[in-house]
Amino acid sequence: MSTKAASARTTVEQTPFVIPDLPIKDLLSAIPAHCHKRSAIRSGSYIVMDVAIIGAIWKATTLLDAFIAPENIALPHPYLYPAARFVLWAFYTFFVGLFATGLWVIAHECGHQAFSESKTINNAVGWVLHSALGVPYHAWRITHAQHHAATGHMTQDQVFVPRTRSELGLPEFDPSKEDLAGSSVTEEVKRELWEALGDSPIGAVYGSMRYLLGGWPAYIIRNASGQLRYPEGTSHFNPSAVMFRPHQRGQIIISNIGIMLWLGAIGVAINHFGFLEVFRTYLVPYLWVNHWLVLITFLQHTDPLLPHYRASEFTFPRGALATLDRNLLGDLGSVMGWLGAFATHGISETHVLHHVSSKIPHYHAWEATDALRKRLAQNGIHLRGRPGGWAEVYRVFKECKFVEDEGDILFYKNAHGLAATRPIYTDNSASDSGIEILDKDA
Repeated sequence: MSTKAASARTTVEQTPFVIPDLPIKDLLSAIPAHCHKRSAIRSGSYIVMDVAIIGAIWKATTLLDAFIAPENIALPHPYLYPAARFVLWAFYTFFVGLFATGLWVIAHECGHQAFSESKTINNAVGWVLHSALGVPYHAWRITHAQHHAATGHMTQDQVFVPRTRSELGLPEFDPSKEDLAGSSVTEEVKRELWEALGDSPIGAVYGSMRYLLGGWPAYIIRNASGQLRYPEGTSHFNPSAVMFRPHQRGQIIISNIGIMLWLGAIGVAINHFGFLEVFRTYLVPYLWVNHWLVLITFLQHTDPLLPHYRASEFTFPRGALATLDRNLLGDLGSVMGWLGAFATHGISETHVLHHVSSKIPHYHAWEATDALRKRLAQNGIHLRGRPGGWAEVYRVFKECKFVEDEGDILFYKNAHGLAATRPIYTDNSASDSGIEILDKDA
């Protein structure tokens, strides 16, 4: 390649992201007071609803499964009978997994003390629900609280922490060939980064699928995608792990007891009903729950539009507003978008509000979200991302590769070293930083 060709630059027009400077009191004041009220009876009714829907899906599936038999219907070819049964149970696992994710969301609310006014009720219900879904309740509750306290913080956040250029072993940053903000790079740098990251459509599909299917157990068991400052092999099942304090040891043991009872119940069920029955009625829906959990949380916290902060620029409101609301399954049409929001209690659609005030129960989160969005819009802040689904995971996986080792406000760069977003401010406090200031009257 000629020197002239190597020095040619690719330049992108970046989307501005308003760096918030709103106090948390200002954000909370925008939310109607009654949205903070919690009711064990009302919250419990959603557990009953989810279980009833799951039971109805199971009953309908078993009736249809019995009906699809040669003695009941005549299909053109014998192979169509097992094919029809496979399709039927595939639909069962998908929809049960979706509504079981709703139960997961309610257990998650228990961990935030959003289920009721009673801490005892919250922890008891949360332990039962999360244990039944293979989640160590207290262990995850503790680290999840740390995530909420430091969302978007490069060294304090617990999960979905971006990898830096040096951590990935990429070529060192060269200011003569690329812009630190990621607005332009030379063809030489683009090629070097592309080769180092091995980005390709097949690789992105494989990477995102592996992430969706194995991301949750990998995080719980060995801190995959978690804080790199933790020792290798850090586990939510280890009472002595660095993310837990000594006085929390007993809670981690209680969580582990829940998981042991869960595994024992699965073993007893397999012994009684057979592996195939347990596999199709529980284990596959369980994998769907894990899949939805990773998909939803990954897209809430990962996007080329979202900033990550180092300590000097981090505040709690900035972290809370470094998240996105997305309509789960909205990319499959309005009906599926409605179903995704209904089945998972709006956890994806109202996530920004959840980070601003995590004790608001999901049935008040919709109204609170509308009020919060109006307040944020007054400062030019809009935190609604594209609809959440598999295509969006693929897009984000390709666009969010690494962040720089330098700088205090970081945006993801893609495999070419280009960033889609740049920071702007709404006040004059940052005017000496050389970063663009937003004119509120513009």
